Amino acid sequence: MLPPALGLLLLLACFGTARGNLSRDESQPTTSDETVVAGGTVVLKCQVEDPDDSSLQWSNPAQQTLYFGEKRALRDNRIQLERSTPNELTISISDVVLSDEGEYTCSIFTMPVRTAKALVTVLGIPQKPQIFGHEQPIDEEKIARLTCRSSGSKPAAQLRWKKGNKELTDEGTEVVEDPNGKTFTVSSRVEFRVTKEDNEAEVTCTVDHESLQNSERSTTQKLQVHYKPTAKIEPHPQYPREGEKLQLQCDGQGNPIPQEFLWEKEGSDAPLQLSSDSVLIFPFLNKSDSGTYVCTATSSMGSVVAKYNLDVSDLSQLPTPHVHSTPAPPPGPSQPIFHASMATASSFTPAPIQDASPVPSTSSTYHAVIGGVVAVIVFLLLSLLIVLGHYLIRHKGTYLTHEAKGSDDAPDADTAIINAEGGQAGGDDKKEYFI
Repeated sequence: MLPPALGLLLLLACFGTARGNLSRDESQPTTSDETVVAGGTVVLKCQVEDPDDSSLQWSNPAQQTLYFGEKRALRDNRIQLERSTPNELTISISDVVLSDEGEYTCSIFTMPVRTAKALVTVLGIPQKPQIFGHEQPIDEEKIARLTCRSSGSKPAAQLRWKKGNKELTDEGTEVVEDPNGKTFTVSSRVEFRVTKEDNEAEVTCTVDHESLQNSERSTTQKLQVHYKPTAKIEPHPQYPREGEKLQLQCDGQGNPIPQEFLWEKEGSDAPLQLSSDSVLIFPFLNKSDSGTYVCTATSSMGSVVAKYNLDVSDLSQLPTPHVHSTPAPPPGPSQPIFHASMATASSFTPAPIQDASPVPSTSSTYHAVIGGVVAVIVFLLLSLLIVLGHYLIRHKGTYLTHEAKGSDDAPDADTAIINAEGGQAGGDDKKEYFI
C-alpha cells in the first residue's frame, strides 16, 4: 500500500495532465483533406472550439496568406470567403488547376501558435482516347495491331478494349509522364486475327478514371477488311424463251468489289467478253446458245468462278398462246421450257429447273394484234360497200329520148323533124334506166 503523501502527488499529476490535454484540444484547429477535379471548386473549412480571442488564418502551399479572419490577403478572384466566425473560417477556390495542388495550412495565433494541414489533391482529366493502326485496310486472316492513347490524366488512367460486344485483352500498357511533370499519357496495344466477318466491325477504346465521375470517355473506329470475292449468275428474265432477249448478270461481291469480269462458254476456245461490265447479253436467244457459261470475277484479293447451265428448248415444242380476255392457264409440269442451274466452281452441282408458269411470247402477241387490226379494216371496207350499193339502188332515174322513128330514111333534116312530129304522138316513148 502506497504512503498517503505519494498517492496525493500522483493524483495531482494526473489532474494536471488531463487539464493540459483538455486545454490543447479546445484550441487546436481541425481541417480535412479534399480532392477536386481540375476546373472544379474546392472548399476548405477550418474550425476551433476555443479560439482564445484569436483569429483563424488560411495559407496556400507557398505559405502565402489567403485570408486572415474576414480580411483578404491575396488578390486572387478565384478565392472567396464563405464563412468567418470566431470558431470557423471557410474559403473556396474555383477553377482549380493542377498547380493548386498541395498542403494548405490553417493557423490560430495563440500561445503557442497552433496549425492544421489540409491536403488538396487535383485530378487531371484524361483526354479523349485516340486509336491508331486502322488507317489502312487489313487483309483477311492477317493480324490487326491497334494502339489506343490518352493524355492528361492524373493519376494515370486505365484503358480497355472492345470489338463489338466482346472484350479484348490488351498486349500491354505503357505510362509516360507528360512534360508538365504532373499528368500522364497512357498507351495500350491490342492484337487479333481478322476474318471476313470483321469487315465494318466496330472497335472501341474506353478510358476509365476517377475524374470522369461514373461517365465514359471512348473512341470507336470501324475496321476495313479485304477478303476474296464471291460470285453468282442471275438470268433476266428468270425463265427466258427462244427468240427472246436474255441477260446474264454476274453478281460479284467482296471487299474490294470485283472490277473485271471474264465470260466464257465451255467448249469454246475464244472468250466471249472481258470487261468491267458484269452483264452478258443475248439479243435473240436460239437453240445454239445452249451450253455452260462461266463467269470469272477478279479483284485485288483474287478471282472466283461461277457457272450457269443454259438449255434452250425448241420454240415449236412450246404450247401455242391464245389471245383472249383472260390469261392463258399455265402448262403442266410435263411441258419443259427452260432448264438452268447456277453453281460456283468449288461446290455447287447444276440441277434442272422447269418453268411452272410460262408467259406468252412477245412475237406471238404481236402477230395476234396485227391479225385483229387487219380483220377490223376488212370489216369496215365491206360495210362501206354495202351502204354505197344500197344508196345507189334507192336513187335510180329515168329520161326520155327525142330520137324519132324513121329519121334515118329522111333525105334532109327538115323532113326528119316533120316526120318526128307526126310520129311522136303515136309512138311509144323510149326509156333508158341507169344505175
